[in-house]
Amino acid sequence: MQVFATFKNNDYLEIAIVEIEKKGIKSENIFAVPLDNPKEDVRLFDTLKESDGTTLFDIGAALATAFAVIGASLGFNLTWGQIYWGLIGAVVGFMIGFAIRLYVEIVYKKKKRSQNGKIAETILIIDCDELQAKQIEDILWEYHALGVAIVKGNT
Repeated sequence: MQVFATFKNNDYLEIAIVEIEKKGIKSENIFAVPLDNPKEDVRLFDTLKESDGTTLFDIGAALATAFAVIGASLGFNLTWGQIYWGLIGAVVGFMIGFAIRLYVEIVYKKKKRSQNGKIAETILIIDCDELQAKQIEDILWEYHALGVAIVKGNT
């Protein structure tokens, strides 16, 4: 029989392997395979096929509106007038908002993704007798396996 289990890469995996070896399973019959994580690509712009639900435009548009109103209001007393200062305020507000959102996406969310991202898992494969399979399954669940499957094979 073969017992398959998945674990997070932590100390429980090592302890489970030691406990299984204590039950009489040789180390040649225990096979652990670590899985690779996907590489994180930070995409700032969405494509037609894929969207992550974030936008770089929202804060920029809000600040552009606010700065345009402030610029137009101050433009009554300035040389170029309300329209020019309103447009200058809109451009400056959009650039500040865009820069804030860009910083949040690249720096802050990158740290958050690395902390909460996909954790590498390990697949554990154990060849054993039919009588030992239940004991091994109990050990695996005791040491926090993410999933366990028992397959009857021709061994």
